[in-house]
Amino acid sequence: MARQAGLTAGPQASPATDLPQPSVRPPRTAGAGPRREQVLTTKVGLQMPTGMAYDEWERAGRQLAGVLDSSCWWLGDWLRFGKDHYTDRYQRGIRAVGLSYQTLRNYAWVARRFDITRRRSGLSFQHHAELASMPVPEQDLWLDRAEQRQWTTKQLRSALRAARQGDRPQPAADPNRLLQLPGSRLQWWHKAAEQAGVDFEQWVTAALDSAAASALEELSAVPAGRGPAGAAPPEGPADLPVAIGA
Repeated sequence: MARQAGLTAGPQASPATDLPQPSVRPPRTAGAGPRREQVLTTKVGLQMPTGMAYDEWERAGRQLAGVLDSSCWWLGDWLRFGKDHYTDRYQRGIRAVGLSYQTLRNYAWVARRFDITRRRSGLSFQHHAELASMPVPEQDLWLDRAEQRQWTTKQLRSALRAARQGDRPQPAADPNRLLQLPGSRLQWWHKAAEQAGVDFEQWVTAALDSAAASALEELSAVPAGRGPAGAAPPEGPADLPVAIGA
C-alpha cells in the first residue's frame, strides 16, 4: 500500500496478508526525524519532514484520501466474502478485528450494489453510496454524469435532489384559494359598493361578470368554437362563492 501511495510505513505499521505491502524501514535513532520529502506512516500517525515542499504535502494528502476511500471498498468486500463463506462464524471475525458492525454493513451493502467491474476509480466510494439504492441503469447514468462533469459528492447530491424535484407532479391550483389583495384596494372596492347601494360580494360578482363579458366580446371575431359574445357565465353545480381575503 505504501509503495503505491508514495508513503513509507514506519516501524509500528503491521502489514496485512494479500494487501499491497508497505515498505518497513528500520527503527531510527532517538531524535532523528524522517528524511526530506519522505512521509512515514505508523499506526498512530504520520511523520512528515519539516522541509517538505507544498506539492509533496498535497500529493501525500491525495494519496491518503485514496487509501481511505479504497479501504471502504476493501472492508465492504471483506464482509461480503465472510458472510457468503462463513455464515456461522463471520460475526466472530468482525468482533475479532474490532470494527463497527453497522459501518461494515453499510460498506458491504454499497459493495454488493456495485460489482467490481462497474466501480469507477475516478469517483469516490461516497459517490457510489449516493446512487446505491437506484436501479443499475440509473446508477450507470449518474456515474457517467458525475465522472464526465467531475462532480464532487455534494454536487452529485444536489443534482440528484434537483432531478427528483423535477419529477414530482406540481400541485394543481386550488380554485377556491384565497385571493391576496392589498387592504387599500379592498377599501376602494367597498366604497364603490356602498355608492352603488349593493352588497359588497354582489358588487364584486357583478364587476367580474362585466369584465368577463367584455373580454369575451373582444373574442367575437375569432372563428367558431369560442361561444357567443357576451354570453352569461355558465352555472356551476352550486354557484360556489369566491373567497376574497382581506
